[in-house]
Amino acid sequence: MNDPVNRTMLLVDIEKFSDRDDVEQAFLRRMLYDVVDRTMERAGIDETLRLRADQGDSVMEFIDPNVSVPQVLRSVISELPAQLKAVNRMTSSAAQMRLRAVVASGFIALDERGIWVGSDLNHACRLLDADLLRAALRERPGDVALCVSQSVWTGIVRHHHLGIPAEEFHEVTLASKNGPLPAWLLGPVPASGQAAAAPGAAAGPTPTPVPDASGERPGPAGGTEAGPSGGGPASPPAPVAQPSAGIHFTGGAPVFGGGLVMGNQHGVSGGRVDGDVVMGSVGGPPRPGRTPGAHAPGGHAPDAGTPEQDAPSPDASQTPGTGEAGPR
Repeated sequence: MNDPVNRTMLLVDIEKFSDRDDVEQAFLRRMLYDVVDRTMERAGIDETLRLRADQGDSVMEFIDPNVSVPQVLRSVISELPAQLKAVNRMTSSAAQMRLRAVVASGFIALDERGIWVGSDLNHACRLLDADLLRAALRERPGDVALCVSQSVWTGIVRHHHLGIPAEEFHEVTLASKNGPLPAWLLGPVPASGQAAAAPGAAAGPTPTPVPDASGERPGPAGGTEAGPSGGGPASPPAPVAQPSAGIHFTGGAPVFGGGLVMGNQHGVSGGRVDGDVVMGSVGGPPRPGRTPGAHAPGGHAPDAGTPEQDAPSPDASQTPGTGEAGPR
C-alpha cells in the first residue's frame, strides 16, 4: 500500500438507483458522469487534478490538495444543482435523477489492487449512506442534498467564505454502524432527524433523592435541601395534608383525623371531681343497686357504712361505633 495522501473528497450518489431497470441505470450513470464533470470544470478543476473511483450508483472524486477547498464547495453548492436541473429538463420522468452529495477531507491511500482505502474515506462513505441525508433529499423539493464533514465545517464553512452560506448549514448527528457521526447539513433538517439535530438537548428534571441517613430530604424539583447534617440552613418543610375525619389504618399505628365523636361525650374540667362521673348514655335505665335520689344532699357521698354494690352498666357492653360510648 502506498503512503497516505491528503485529498478533498467529493462523493455523489443517485437516489433509488436500484429501482431502475438496466437500460435506465446505464443512462443514469452517463448522466452522473456528465453532471460531475461539468461541475468540476466550472470550478476550474482540471482532470489532471482529480482522481475518480466508480462505485456503480455513485462516484467519488479525490481532488488535489493544491485546489482551493472553498472553490470546490462553492461549485458543489451552486453548479451541481444547476447542471442537474439542466439535464433533467431534457429527460423523461422515468429517467429523472436526484443526488446525495458529501464534501469531506482527509487522508487516503492506494492499495496494491488500485483501491482507495482509509478511515477518513470510510467516514465520508457513511455520511453519504446515512438515513438522515436520504430523508433530507426525500423531503425537499430540490434535486440535491448536501452535507459536509466536521473538518470541512471547522476549516472552511464556518468562516463565511464568499459564496458559502454558513448560516444555512445545520449541525446533525448521523447514525451509522460504528456509532453517531457529526456532520453539517445544507438546508432544513428533515422531520425524522430533528432529535438527532439537537445534541445536548435539555434533559428532564433530576430525580429528587429519597431521604436516607445522609441527612438530605426531598427538596424542590431538580435538587435537595440540606437536613441536619447539610451545609446550609434548611428550608421550612412543605405543609402536610391533614387526614380527613375518621380512623385511618395505613399499615402502622392508626391515625385519628378530624373531630370524630362516638357516643355521648361528657367533659370534666378542673382538678377536683365531686359526685358521679357518668360513663354511658344520658337518660338510660337506673344502675342496679342504686335508687334515684340516693345522692346525699349537697353532693356528699353516702354513709361509709353502707357500701355500694354497683353492677356493670348496660351501656358498657355496647360495641364502640354504634352510637354509644364503649368502656373507658
